[in-house]
Amino acid sequence: MRSLFSASKIALLASAIAFSAGAFTPALADDPMVGGAAMFANKNIVENAVNSKDHTTLVAAVKAAGLVDTLMSAGPFTVFAPVNAGFDALPKGTVETLLKPENKAMLAGILTYHVVAGKLSAEDLAAKAKEMGGKVELKTVAGGMITIQSDGKDGWDVIDEKGGKSHITIANVFQSNGVIHVIDHVLLPKG
Repeated sequence: MRSLFSASKIALLASAIAFSAGAFTPALADDPMVGGAAMFANKNIVENAVNSKDHTTLVAAVKAAGLVDTLMSAGPFTVFAPVNAGFDALPKGTVETLLKPENKAMLAGILTYHVVAGKLSAEDLAAKAKEMGGKVELKTVAGGMITIQSDGKDGWDVIDEKGGKSHITIANVFQSNGVIHVIDHVLLPKG
């Protein structure tokens, strides 16, 4: 289980996120890469995700949860996509347990907790955070809330309802049906 992104030779915003004067400052990249694969802006989230070696666990989880068709639909979606190491950081046996057919609903709930309706770029998130005094709360497709706020250094964190933090490592990976922001940990909803 290890991949969720694909390739693109279209110039996209990707790379690092910097916190500067209260805003995201993504670096420009001619050939943005995620997990060793270029991202194509004309492909959907799933078509791109399957090529990222850093997202094989996420791709396997999306398939096991029956969310492939949803994430291939028109959307648009903003996806906070955890890398394999984020899944590896969960307690031993968690991923294997979630991938069992009898846990499909629980897995789908966790995965949709990483998805927000609409296409929110880093600039959109920064503008909303500035309006809201430095952080922004977003309702996920799963119904729970996540908070985006500065990490106090050079980037942004996503905080789940349990207080867990994940750092945005690559922002603005644009897709035909939304945008992906790569994160380094899995977000967990309440309950």
